[in-house]
Amino acid sequence: MKEIKPQPSRKVNSVWQLLKSSRIVSTLVIILLVLLILFLGSKVPWLFKPLQQFMSIVGLPIVLAGVFYYLLNPLVDRLERRFKINRTLTITAVFVIVVILLVWGIWSIIPIINQQIQGMVQALPSYLKHINRDINGLISQPMFNRFQDQVNHLSDLASKELSQQSSAYVKSTVSSLGNVLGTVTTVLVAIITMPFILFYLLRDGKQLPKYLVKFVPDKMRPSFLNVLGEINQQISNYVRGQLTVAFFVAIMFWIGYLIIGLKFALTIGIIAGILNMIPYLGSFLAMVPAILVGAFISPWMLVKVLIVFAVEQTIEGRVLSPLILGSNLKIHPVTIIIVLLASGKMFGVLGVIFGIPGYAVIKVLVTHLFKWYRENSALYDQEESKE
Repeated sequence: MKEIKPQPSRKVNSVWQLLKSSRIVSTLVIILLVLLILFLGSKVPWLFKPLQQFMSIVGLPIVLAGVFYYLLNPLVDRLERRFKINRTLTITAVFVIVVILLVWGIWSIIPIINQQIQGMVQALPSYLKHINRDINGLISQPMFNRFQDQVNHLSDLASKELSQQSSAYVKSTVSSLGNVLGTVTTVLVAIITMPFILFYLLRDGKQLPKYLVKFVPDKMRPSFLNVLGEINQQISNYVRGQLTVAFFVAIMFWIGYLIIGLKFALTIGIIAGILNMIPYLGSFLAMVPAILVGAFISPWMLVKVLIVFAVEQTIEGRVLSPLILGSNLKIHPVTIIIVLLASGKMFGVLGVIFGIPGYAVIKVLVTHLFKWYRENSALYDQEESKE
């Protein structure tokens, strides 16, 4: 009799056919090649050093020009359609108006801010003396008498440590003057070159997708243009929305602090508006200087500062953010906080500012990549792919 060999199960056969699928193998090979390129790139950092130096010079003016592009492009489009004027003349007129507004703002607001900053610096010794008096009064209480020796010992240690840290800070400050000069030079170059980049972005920015699509195969061009359009919309919504909300937040804090009679209201309001560009965390960080100034003045002033903060948060959360930002980014608040913490840890202040739009761009790319993979992979049924 012939020996009957056990037949492999259908499940084993299906897995084997799945592993032999050319699409899966090609996808895995592409992933491995990308990881290999990233690994080799990390081993030869000198290869990317010229690119890094180039981006350190050009990156800041490009980013600033991009921000102003998303702010001014709707205005330029509307003026061009309404008055039927050449786009170059329209951009020139908008530039002239913006320059006039900037000069007027600097001429009228900067002296007030400078005066308030000088007032804050002059008031700082009295604030420190007030803190020292409160701490000494607390320590002199009878309940702390038995800990007096330990407190004096800790005070001596703190004084020595402060002296050592101060000397180290002075040395590091002297040694880092070159870096400061380099940073100032980079900022000046960015301010000078940014208007030229912005002008050509406003004039020829709409032609960029048509230029880039030439390097894409014909079958992929519609989806490529769709992805570029979604990315542009996400960045546009974020930049315009955040800057608009930050402007109104600064106005609300300024008016609120003026009503309660808080010192340095304009400067603290501007700081609050700038910090508000950091989603969720920025509003609470903006409260730190106001709380400190209010606490130094009186407990009742601190209560009024907290009331202003509560009113501002209610108006911003119930009216401003839903009306201006809406839910265009469709990112969960927990995800935003995680992205802010991770990007801030990896890239510092720039990571905190650009972490959310960067995540929105990556989300669009990953969504379309997964959609393509689902439509072309054998891992998903044909009916699910159609859905």
